[in-house]
Amino acid sequence: MGGATGLPRFEVAARLRPVDLVSPGSVLVDDAAPGPASAHPTPHPAPYAAAEVELPAAGTAPGRDAPVRLALASGDDELGALWDPATGEVSLELRVGSTTSRHLSRRHGRPEQRPVRLGLTLTGVHLAVHTHDGRAWTTRARVDLGAERAADRGGAGRVDTRDERWLAALVTTHCGPVARVRAGGFGQLGLRDLRLVGHADGSAYRPGGDLLLTATSAGPGFFDTAHTSVWSLDPVTLALAHRSDLFFRRPDRPGAFGDHATHLVRDGERWLVATSTWGDFDRRRDDASVAVTLARPDGDVDLLSGRHLLDTEPLALPVDGLRAAGVRSVGVWNPHLVRDGDDWLVGFVSARRFFDFHPALATGPALDALTLRAVSARRRATEGTTLLRVDGAWRVLVSDGRDGRRGQRQQHAVLDLDLAEVGVLDAPYPTNIPWPTLVDLGEEGWLMVAFDGTPYAGPLPGYGTHGRVVVARSVART
Repeated sequence: MGGATGLPRFEVAARLRPVDLVSPGSVLVDDAAPGPASAHPTPHPAPYAAAEVELPAAGTAPGRDAPVRLALASGDDELGALWDPATGEVSLELRVGSTTSRHLSRRHGRPEQRPVRLGLTLTGVHLAVHTHDGRAWTTRARVDLGAERAADRGGAGRVDTRDERWLAALVTTHCGPVARVRAGGFGQLGLRDLRLVGHADGSAYRPGGDLLLTATSAGPGFFDTAHTSVWSLDPVTLALAHRSDLFFRRPDRPGAFGDHATHLVRDGERWLVATSTWGDFDRRRDDASVAVTLARPDGDVDLLSGRHLLDTEPLALPVDGLRAAGVRSVGVWNPHLVRDGDDWLVGFVSARRFFDFHPALATGPALDALTLRAVSARRRATEGTTLLRVDGAWRVLVSDGRDGRRGQRQQHAVLDLDLAEVGVLDAPYPTNIPWPTLVDLGEEGWLMVAFDGTPYAGPLPGYGTHGRVVVARSVART
């Protein structure tokens, strides 16, 4: 240990990026001999679904150059992807009620080489088609199914993909020559916002020995295509494995949401799940905002496996205290919860506007009775607020992005409970704004889990596919 922070120096030990359109832990269909057409019931708890087919090589048998269609259907709606070998085009073909439309990207809809797989994903209200060239997935077309503007931007029509009855009736279909069909829950293009699953006292919750982490599973687009997942990390081999997916009902509107930037806490015999309502965030809206919700599922519910749709209530963070301190707040996110004796400490992020944000800290005897303890309003590009006990004292770790003020850029700052800076973590700082998740492994040293801004799936999805996991180990100071 060294320096004013009381924390060691870190060096990168691994960079990891599991990518799955169909999550291996939620496969509903795996048909290796599907024939020329198939239809399989594939109900989902939330609008995060995927299907993929293996495509035959050109001219390998009669009929192998016929078009291939892959679709998700429910009621009168059919959301399809089409690969046409004759034209080389990959497109989306939608039938929503009485409206039919086709969506082809002039720039990205014609792969340079014949794909070996075709994939279709539904992530929130966004439908996308992807091709795989044997090395990686590339997004070829995408359409917004949920907003009023959809009918004005290509005639897609509207469908409420968050409706639980609509999701329960989903069927995955295909027609055309394929070698295999797989369908199930959507996985991830990247992982970010990683937090340690902990006990209420802040220590790691490790029922099987591995570390457990919540993560934001990146989708093919902005934040509203992502969702929350749970992963295990072997602290020795650094093997990362998917465990579960968490989705959320809101107290103020119907539907199932892929909210994320989540902290999962084991408080005695129950779970607490604090998450940020990014699942329908629309940066183009003048009244765009983000809040924090809290789920309190029964303690015997196994949130470490399967897929779960959780009921939530508002977690009332003390934004009135911010306003009383003269700090405007248009949204809060990144909750981190620990119990300090009889009181809770809750770290979070507040935004003056999107995107100008800073850390804050609340305290109180209960999670529904919080008051503002401190705010670091001089920061303007800082998130990942994380409480960590170091040498018996609480510290608040934050991540200062490149858009911060001079002296507050691209670093992991270490603060006290008044959010005064006591030092800076001696650790690599990857791109984007990687959260500082640290765990003390005792004689094995410390481990740090962060992420970077490396995108995936080509240029079409834009910002939001980022999330390569960066793991660092502590090293002795020289």
